[in-house]
Amino acid sequence: MNIAKILWVDDEIDSLKSQIMFLENKGYEIATKTNGFDAVEYVKDNIVDVVLMDESMPGITGLQTLQQIKEVNSTIPVVLITKNEAENIMDEAIGSQISDYLIKPVNPNQVWLSLKKLIDNKRLVAEKTTSAYQQEFRSLFMALNDNPNYTEWMDLYKKLVYWELEMKKSDSPEMQEVFATQKQEANTEFFKFISKNYSSWVGPKSVEAPIMSHTLFKFKVLPHLEKGTPLFFILIDNLRFDQWKTIQPIFAESFRIHEEETFYAILPTATQYARNAIFAGMLPVDIEKNFPNQWKNDDEEGGKNMFEEDFLRAQLKRLGKGDLKVSYTKITNNHDGQKLVDNMHNMLQNDLNVIVYNFVDMLSHARTEMEVLKELAGDETSYRSITQSWFEHSPLHQALKKIADKTINMVVATDHGSTRVKTPAKVIGDKQTTANLRYKHGRNLNYEPKDVLAFRDPKEAGLPVPNVNSTFVFAKGDIFLCYPNNYNHFVNYYKNTFQHGGVSLEEMIVPVIRMTNK
Repeated sequence: MNIAKILWVDDEIDSLKSQIMFLENKGYEIATKTNGFDAVEYVKDNIVDVVLMDESMPGITGLQTLQQIKEVNSTIPVVLITKNEAENIMDEAIGSQISDYLIKPVNPNQVWLSLKKLIDNKRLVAEKTTSAYQQEFRSLFMALNDNPNYTEWMDLYKKLVYWELEMKKSDSPEMQEVFATQKQEANTEFFKFISKNYSSWVGPKSVEAPIMSHTLFKFKVLPHLEKGTPLFFILIDNLRFDQWKTIQPIFAESFRIHEEETFYAILPTATQYARNAIFAGMLPVDIEKNFPNQWKNDDEEGGKNMFEEDFLRAQLKRLGKGDLKVSYTKITNNHDGQKLVDNMHNMLQNDLNVIVYNFVDMLSHARTEMEVLKELAGDETSYRSITQSWFEHSPLHQALKKIADKTINMVVATDHGSTRVKTPAKVIGDKQTTANLRYKHGRNLNYEPKDVLAFRDPKEAGLPVPNVNSTFVFAKGDIFLCYPNNYNHFVNYYKNTFQHGGVSLEEMIVPVIRMTNK
């Protein structure tokens, strides 16, 4: 470990000799200066880990020196040592981004603790995170092997996301690798769980099932309608639970979060299935039956999500809420986003406002097309970071801030998540076979049974039958489905991109959050 280099600036430095010796015995290297000018010059030419600085010195004051040091190197932590507890000095010092302050006379242990906090903090947090995860690893492992039910799977996935985000604090590549393997194991078990239970949730004889896309609106949105209080239902497409966790603090600045839950996206975890199911309040097989002109299968021409508003109004009518004053807004570009910002105050007159925001989905699709995005979102950490940056600067965030001080109820959810694909698998089919990477349907499909969850009768999965003998297959874990022709090009192009449509924790267990104004 490198020796930490400290610069101590005080016009009475001679009186601090015993303190300096104490710190040197603790393993720090101390340089001293008696005025601000020399301190600034020293920082220009030398590596300094922390500056300890007296506030009142002849020449330029500590605060002025601080300002100049920050101009030279804004990241150096500065500890201000002052005789004066005057509030204005404290405010100014904190406003000038000091890292800590100490009141004279200081004792050596105080200084040492302050240095330890600043220099060792990252290391200590990393060590604590690693050891905490090591302890948790075993209980996660036990839970995985304990045949979890659908509720326990949601809890397990939340825990995995918690540790995934915590692991960012650990700088141990070994531990991160252990975690990645555990998450992969979880996905393998989850695939078995879904293969065994999915058709009993959505099939014609369904008895007990978790809240899923087609029951989300009824059970997680409508119960929060209150007379005289507008309800906003915000659907951010393709938002994984870990992405939600990174934008959660931005929401929490303006809104009070009451419930942070998850639900199951239906298969295929793709917009035209999962999102239409949310708004229709029906499984795709029933949407096709009830709305034969509006439902389009993958292989049919025309937009697949053109009728969400019709489906929504029909669902409201069916649930006895047909007389509500409702607005439905879909945002697919920045221009629409700006119109939303301008229109927010009008929405306060409605009982229910549905806002569908397409950005994350465009990001995951664009990512595969653009080399720049491959650089920007090459893994989960950077994918989360881009989502956070987008939301913070998005018209959606601006629009929501406009209603933050009004009395409202709000539910934020998504239609499905996505997963980073790494393992190619071959599927052979005829010309009618669909092009999706995480699911396919077609006649006479040839595939490796262990790679996919297959439904020879789509109705068992609550899906329409596009053609006689159509089979639906859903990719497992991090698999992406490729055709044998042009196989290598395909594999290299799509490997490590974020895709959706298949069976994984990331695609299927997705957030639904309830908030109110603060």
